[in-house]
Amino acid sequence: MDKDALLEKAVSGERLSAEEGVSLYYDYDLLSLGRAADTVRRRLHPEGIVTFVVDRNINYTNICKSGCLFCAFYRREGDPDAYLLTHEQILEKVAELAAQGGTQVLIQGGLHPRLGLDYFTGLFRKIKERFKVHIHSLSPPEIVHIAKTEGLSVRSVLARLKEAGLDSLPGGGAEILVNRVRRVISPRKITWQEWVAVMVTAFELGLFGTATMMFGSVELPEDRVKHIIRVREVQDKTGGFTAFIPWTYQPGNTQLGGRPVAVVEYLRVLALSRILFDNVRNIQASWVTQGAKIGQVALAFGANDFGGTMLEENVVRAAGAGHRLKQEEIIRIIRDAGFVPAQRTTDYRIIQSFLQ
Repeated sequence: MDKDALLEKAVSGERLSAEEGVSLYYDYDLLSLGRAADTVRRRLHPEGIVTFVVDRNINYTNICKSGCLFCAFYRREGDPDAYLLTHEQILEKVAELAAQGGTQVLIQGGLHPRLGLDYFTGLFRKIKERFKVHIHSLSPPEIVHIAKTEGLSVRSVLARLKEAGLDSLPGGGAEILVNRVRRVISPRKITWQEWVAVMVTAFELGLFGTATMMFGSVELPEDRVKHIIRVREVQDKTGGFTAFIPWTYQPGNTQLGGRPVAVVEYLRVLALSRILFDNVRNIQASWVTQGAKIGQVALAFGANDFGGTMLEENVVRAAGAGHRLKQEEIIRIIRDAGFVPAQRTTDYRIIQSFLQ
């Protein structure tokens, strides 16, 4: 297939194979990919709206037995700056979110060796009793860790968490869904098959979730495409993913080290994601890792969502990415890019639009 035909196939909505995805990565210039991704985005979202959610990311502990080489956030028990938040401390943070009109609380943390299921079910019940917020919390590695700690199945853990108030799962811990890569950057974390199994089980129980990809560590472009295809295959079977969020590895203060991912590489992978995902409606820009200006540019490379206002975020910040945006700035950035800003719920229902 010649180059023009492949791009035409991509923008028309026909599904591309993994091999064609790799060809797009290597054989096409950034602007051609960007235009194709923007065309796909406008076909899927012709209303010209870019959404965001008012949220807070609460990291309940930085104590973690996994010790991933790419992570600057984790600590061991006994480290002077290791911590575990109490329920009351977390509830105070949720109260601050609710006071600002927030609708989503993202609760994630390290794999604490002595933290059991009761900590989370008790916490979720207290949150639901006091606040009208969506609990979008606990990534697949945390779910597997809780299951092993308690001697329970993943299904049982998810069912109990749902009964306590869990509404959906974030896609953290995916990194790259290729075990060869995972053995290098996170050798003590779950396999890609376990990550998928948690998500499939959650969807079977009536929960939904997001999928992420952290790229730019040691993987190859072929691995990135394989990651996207594996998420796409899960979506074919379940329809449980509301969005895909590609973000770049942050090398600062990590054991793995390396160089930051170039902006052009981020935009290339973002555009490729939009083109390859014919069954995930929403692609999120990562202003938390890229900053406001590149987040805005991402809206011309396939992204239709600006993520969360992130009243609090600690994991990426630990690696040196300290980008912060207020809701008013997000609205202005989206508007200046030529789109209509709209606040959404976690499941992408519009709460309010901000027309000029």
